[in-house]
Amino acid sequence: MAFQQAKGLTLQSRVRLSSGFEMPVLGLGVYMSYGDEVVRAVYHALQSGYRHIDSATLYENEQEVGRAVNKWIGEGHGRREDVFFTTKLWDTDQGYNSTKKAIDWSLKECGLGYIDLYLIHSPYPGRALRLESWRAMEEAVAAGKIRTIGVSNYGIKHLKELDAVATIKPAVNQLEVHPFLTRDEIVQYCQAHDIVVEGFCPITRGQRFSDPRVQALVAKYDRKPAQIMLRWALQRGVIPLPKSSTPSRIEENAAVFDFNMDDTDMKSLMTSERYIVDWDPTTTA
Repeated sequence: MAFQQAKGLTLQSRVRLSSGFEMPVLGLGVYMSYGDEVVRAVYHALQSGYRHIDSATLYENEQEVGRAVNKWIGEGHGRREDVFFTTKLWDTDQGYNSTKKAIDWSLKECGLGYIDLYLIHSPYPGRALRLESWRAMEEAVAAGKIRTIGVSNYGIKHLKELDAVATIKPAVNQLEVHPFLTRDEIVQYCQAHDIVVEGFCPITRGQRFSDPRVQALVAKYDRKPAQIMLRWALQRGVIPLPKSSTPSRIEENAAVFDFNMDDTDMKSLMTSERYIVDWDPTTTA
């Protein structure tokens, strides 16, 4: 597993990546948040103990994330190295030269000096372009622009394709993972190959909160549905990236480190469904 002991984790806990750097075990997603809303959400998350923010070029909010982080640092609450910032290469920017330009754009937008984790957002543009992109990303690591590189929405065949040619192996694969889309094969493959799995839509955007299996555990553990799903991810060795702009929910989503679900309850949430909340590029050619 990516991290073996979920029981003793805290919001400040980090998992060591194959790059040698460490990543916090829970992050804040900022998809579909814009302008001052992003600044307020990220700042509140940092004040609440989060140290991991997940953005992307597609989200059009790298600048706002950077503003919030720099405000937090400027007020003396912490240092740049305390915060783990992720962004992603969008499909239309894939290719060697385009990727180099996209990396520089993201660096300028965020204003954070370097990017902790840079991901290929999806494998959709095809083999040639995604391998060109990876080469440009490896060069950006060598140049100190990026600390760790990885992928998003990659299936096993995409990971094997990259493994055959990469000088730097992907440290992370981010994809939609939750109890109703468990991704058993991909998760097991990644964990066996020292690739940390991150899960977006980890609480299904609330769409499955009323499921009887979730509600049974809500009653048993006296927790919110989101907390049950996030705890399930952590104990499975998946780093969840819940998104919220609401202060109370940002705090609620972080309150998942003071209880532990037993094995029977974990298994009860390992459903065989294939419920896709967002998108699924993992099966593309």
